[in-house]
Amino acid sequence: MTIETSAETGASTANESLHISGKSELDEIIAEHDVVLADFYADWCGPCQMLEPIVKKLAADTGATVAKVDVDANQQLAAAYGVRGVPTLVLFADGEQVEEIVGLQGEDQLRTLIDTYTE
Repeated sequence: MTIETSAETGASTANESLHISGKSELDEIIAEHDVVLADFYADWCGPCQMLEPIVKKLAADTGATVAKVDVDANQQLAAAYGVRGVPTLVLFADGEQVEEIVGLQGEDQLRTLIDTYTE
């Protein structure tokens, strides 16, 4: 697994969502970035599909790195974080889980939540 970050700018966020394929990969991203929003989703989930453009926008223009976790492909990882429904968003700040949001959320609400930890 290779994660490319911008060494030239020293940036600690990614402009695109990072697709996660296991616990060690998520742990590495959480350790490398100050604020990480993990989006636990399923392809068959209607609310997840509605949340997708919001999550992409947040990845592009907030201080958070967005990690996408497909719960069908990563059942053990989802269970480790207590994910019982999708979409579930888990926010990490400084390596620690600080928030968990279940269900479809609005962009403004999520942006405000992220800003609480990035400012």
